[in-house]
Amino acid sequence: MPENRELPTDPPPALPAVEELLKAAVTELGGSERPGQVKMAQAVQDSLESGDHLAVQAGTGTGKSLAYLIPAIRHAAQTGNAVVVSTATIALQRQLVDRDLPRLADALAAELPAKPEFAILKGRRNYLCRYKMADGMPDDEPDQLFDPREVSATGRMIQRIQEWANDTETGDRDELVPGVNDQAWRQFSVHAKECLGAQRCPSGPECFAELARERAGRADVVVTNHALLAIDAMEDFPVLPEHDIVVVDEAHELVDRVTAVVTDELSENLVNLAVRRAARLIEQAVTDRLQEAAEDLAALLSAAPPGRLDDLPQSLGLTLALVRDASAACISALGPRNKDKDDPDNIGARKAAFAGLDEVHGTAQRMLDAFATPSASLLGASAETGPESGPDPMSARVSERDRAEVVWLEAAHGRMPPTLRVAPLTVGGMLRDKLFGDRTVVLTSATLALGGSFDGMAAQWGLPSDKTDKAKSDRGGLPSDKAKSDRGWSGLDVGSPFDHPRSGILYVAKHLPQPGRDGLPEAYLTEITELIEAAGGRTLGLFSSMRAAKAATEALRDRLDVPLLCQGDDATSQLVKQFAADPATCLFGTLSLWQGVDVPGPSLTCVIIDRIPFPRPDDPLASARQRHVAARGGNGFMAVAATHAALLLAQGAGRLLRSMDDRGVVAVLDPRLATARYGSFLLESLPPFWRTTDPATVRAALRRLTTP
Repeated sequence: MPENRELPTDPPPALPAVEELLKAAVTELGGSERPGQVKMAQAVQDSLESGDHLAVQAGTGTGKSLAYLIPAIRHAAQTGNAVVVSTATIALQRQLVDRDLPRLADALAAELPAKPEFAILKGRRNYLCRYKMADGMPDDEPDQLFDPREVSATGRMIQRIQEWANDTETGDRDELVPGVNDQAWRQFSVHAKECLGAQRCPSGPECFAELARERAGRADVVVTNHALLAIDAMEDFPVLPEHDIVVVDEAHELVDRVTAVVTDELSENLVNLAVRRAARLIEQAVTDRLQEAAEDLAALLSAAPPGRLDDLPQSLGLTLALVRDASAACISALGPRNKDKDDPDNIGARKAAFAGLDEVHGTAQRMLDAFATPSASLLGASAETGPESGPDPMSARVSERDRAEVVWLEAAHGRMPPTLRVAPLTVGGMLRDKLFGDRTVVLTSATLALGGSFDGMAAQWGLPSDKTDKAKSDRGGLPSDKAKSDRGWSGLDVGSPFDHPRSGILYVAKHLPQPGRDGLPEAYLTEITELIEAAGGRTLGLFSSMRAAKAATEALRDRLDVPLLCQGDDATSQLVKQFAADPATCLFGTLSLWQGVDVPGPSLTCVIIDRIPFPRPDDPLASARQRHVAARGGNGFMAVAATHAALLLAQGAGRLLRSMDDRGVVAVLDPRLATARYGSFLLESLPPFWRTTDPATVRAALRRLTTP
């Protein structure tokens, strides 16, 4: 555990009100007062005082970072307790740590008893491991032939890491510029389950990850990411410093990031890694059994069609049981876990072996349990009690209503073999119990009130609803749970400083045919061409798939006289820089561009969205969640597919206005936004642009905007 801040023994100091601190900070930073920012800061302060949770929708330009950082810093100064700020992206982390917090600490130093301190904390995998660098941990790379060019490139990266390791003060991977690939970085890092711990590791006193935790333990504000926040909340051991307040920025991504953390996978590669680690320490006859199970699994998965598994085929069930039992036998052969102190030469190898085998065993058992009734799954095998304990968990079939997890097979791609994955159908219960139960949480984003209500996002987070059962069902979610948590919650939309009806047009191409599955219709390509020509370039094309983005790029490069970039042609960050630098340039791409592009000014005047971004019908997790909601009496389409689409549409439309002087058009080519019953829900999720379905009106507006 890091050293935490010393709690004050004297009465809390009398501090200026949040409004005064905000005014002082804005004045010192050379800004101007924004009504939405003031309203948000007051609401955050009220939440910290009452202990109730708060969801705040704050549009671009509100200045939401200051609006939550100032109450957070004031709370830390008054109570001595750290505040954790969690983000979804590295870009926002860097903005907070490199720009916002340093400037704010200087601006508030004279107003508070001490200058605020801050720190950034990431997962252990992001830091250089000195012990592994000194060959204390085994090399996990398999002996196989690689492309010589790739080996050479990776070798140069490894050399750069070694040189950088002599100079770095943080060991933070993000400070290594240019970056390196995962294959190179893995040779110098460990994840938490492989770590020996500061007390047992020979390099413990110099551990970069532990030093980062110590810095975080002395900070008023600790900036982290959603993944580490989830790990801290759900593991039995603390990862973050002790805290009573969490601010979740980019909260629209919280559920997806938490889901990724609690998703497990099983593949031939993963089992083979566990075999290689264990083979260094135990008899070959024991590891051969696991190797054979890995080969059986590989053969079975290679012959199976990818997609969601609603039932567990007998052959797969038997193979998963073989993997489970063989990994349990290896675990038993390793002996007691506390044996490390008697075998110091193999301490790193034993820790790595246990970590790999535990992962394989636990995942195989979890997948078997996913197809069992709750009573049957309680009888599953355990690595602690023995490999063959309990009956076959496939003895009863779980109903859609009672199903807790979904298992699917992902097809091979590149060097990755076919992979089985398992994920929970919902993380709301976990978040309710582990995150919201013991601390006050403020959640904020530019897009939270979907369909004009916070209910959809609140249901995904596991927050209770005050709506009636009927109203909840009409909104598309599950019938409301009458049990209330000790803490209440409220939602607040502080709006945006932008005058959306005067600054932007939402154009829905109602005259176009509905999008099909066979690529972009010719009418769509014609529409895109006419919009780009009217805008003189200056267009960000957001497509529902990379295939559509590439097809549009190839088809339109011969029709247009403006530069046309496509995601994948170069690093995304470099493409965005090129796009921003030349107003005539257009950029086409998919998901990361929907949420990650910030290009104020004349280079972005038109945002084109090819279709409503519903999840793919064959998306295993989304389709399983949709069926689960329906089985429990809700509207699965509205709760899952429409909510997903509304969130992405709002994020995509939010790319248009990034500064007060921006003007332009958001063009949605999918006519269902204007004609389908669910269209009103999606429209209510978007900024209040002036709306039209007339293509001539839109083209004329674009020409006026781009004519000198």
